Amino acid sequence: MKFETLLVEIVEGVAEVTINRPDAANALNPLMSRELSDLAIELDTNPAVRAVLITGAGPMFCAGGDLKGMADEENISATLLHMAGDLHMGLSRLARMSAPVIGAINGTAAGAGFSLALAMDLAIAADNAVFTMAYTRAGLSPDGSSTYFAPRRLGDRRARELMLTNRVLNATEALEWGVVNQVVAADELMTEARKLARQLASGPTQAFGAVKTLLNQSYDNGLEAQLELESRSIAKLGSGEDGQEGIAAFVAKRKPEFKGRS
Repeated sequence: MKFETLLVEIVEGVAEVTINRPDAANALNPLMSRELSDLAIELDTNPAVRAVLITGAGPMFCAGGDLKGMADEENISATLLHMAGDLHMGLSRLARMSAPVIGAINGTAAGAGFSLALAMDLAIAADNAVFTMAYTRAGLSPDGSSTYFAPRRLGDRRARELMLTNRVLNATEALEWGVVNQVVAADELMTEARKLARQLASGPTQAFGAVKTLLNQSYDNGLEAQLELESRSIAKLGSGEDGQEGIAAFVAKRKPEFKGRS
């Protein structure tokens, strides 16, 4: 997979994705949005991918949308619709794919960069990372799934504060607020993130996908509907290859060897 704005390498089941516009603070432009959407399809349909790790090149994770580039557009509304549409298709597919998606937030995550961090299944931040919504500072409203994930991850009050005041969170605050799962020294970020990605890549991929699906659906279902989905999901997985291996390994008191197949 070759892209102009992204670097992608797949090693031992982990697709490591680097946002690669460091000279522009890794800001999203129309090309990057399209490539993120195309990449999500490639990763979702590749059975060799059992975990995804996303980080940024250089000192910043992603500074949001490329406002300098947008200022030169003749029809900025059309540009924003195209960019948001492509970005949203990619994020939707990443949220629904079985492989867990991990963010390694290596620096500033602003605007769409903050939205992207919130959309990850798990996130680890460098201790020098900072997070800010920044949209309303430019007279814009949030995109990149942040109005969906921020209230769910952080709570409604905190989501409103971030989006209305553009409060800047440092890495410690981001951990306290639930934006990220872990904070590590900047020089240890990729080591720790890769360790987590490899751990997940060796796990029961279809079961991870079921966890993501069940949690995503839980916000829209009543108790009985969600319980029915849980029953059907665990029953299906129990008869699958990885489910059978997991049960057998538990009984034999050995480490399971999951293949990522149902």
